[in-house]
Amino acid sequence: MAKSSKLEALTAELNQIRPNPTSENGLNVLSRVIASRYGIAVAQAARLVSEFEIHSLMPELAAAFDRFLVKAKDRDPGCRAKQAIADALYRLDYYDAELFLKGIRYVQWEPVWGGQVDTAPKLRGTCALGLVRMNYPAVMVELADLLADPEPEARIGAARAVAYSENPLGVALLRLRIKVGDSPTVLGECAAALLKLAATDTLPLIEAFLEAGRKESDSRESIETAEVMALVLGESRLPEALLLLQAWWQRTTHPELRQTGLLAIASLRRDEALEFLLQLLREGSAKDARAALAALELYRSDDFLWPRVAAILEQRSDLHSRTLD
Repeated sequence: MAKSSKLEALTAELNQIRPNPTSENGLNVLSRVIASRYGIAVAQAARLVSEFEIHSLMPELAAAFDRFLVKAKDRDPGCRAKQAIADALYRLDYYDAELFLKGIRYVQWEPVWGGQVDTAPKLRGTCALGLVRMNYPAVMVELADLLADPEPEARIGAARAVAYSENPLGVALLRLRIKVGDSPTVLGECAAALLKLAATDTLPLIEAFLEAGRKESDSRESIETAEVMALVLGESRLPEALLLLQAWWQRTTHPELRQTGLLAIASLRRDEALEFLLQLLREGSAKDARAALAALELYRSDDFLWPRVAAILEQRSDLHSRTLD
């Protein structure tokens, strides 16, 4: 049978057992697919094993992971099978450090137009989570190395794993990564992780990034970083974040950042934050009121808050009408 036909047949079998993969037939199909050489089908099977928490197939997944480390570019392009297997084993509390250590250190170069690309950074991040979950003794050493990974996606995975670890030693690693510098996205992930580990000490660090990117004359990278940091504060839901965001918004002159600041305030989902936005909608300039309304759109389906928004809008003749139904 041709490769494409065999892959289609395996995919069809997986689709047939999807409603009940824990049945005897389902387990047999999953076992056969996991033992196959078709990475796409193995990835689908691994996701089913994870979703239905089929612990009995963990040894077979682990064996498949090792198998796809050999001739990986041909057997598992894009690391799809290895990534799905690592994710399934992490979620199923697999306790074999050797597999996750292989994954966190694994690099898979594949050809692209004009050069090569590493397709394994997400896998490295997933294996970092696996090591944290199993309380691997030297996990912070591995995470330190991953925070210095050449690929941003791997560094993001490392920051998330540090936060997941809840280990105070991670604070120093994350602050070092931030001080050395990185892309706005990675810096934001590091800041989010720090807020979970040491919120009080992290707020001044974030405030410095906000201040460095609040004017239109600031560098594009500083503005992008400030935007990310504001949203990180909003997602933190910390009560202390409101005053910081309010003060920054009032000093900010960059129009896009002013909108971002209000969105971050809305994302706090705190009563005092919403009252601030409602007051701005009620008493602010037309421009600021429209920005507050845009931020409050997060609550359009809120049966308590949105009628208050509608009532305020009816009193503001200087605002363009919006559909409130």
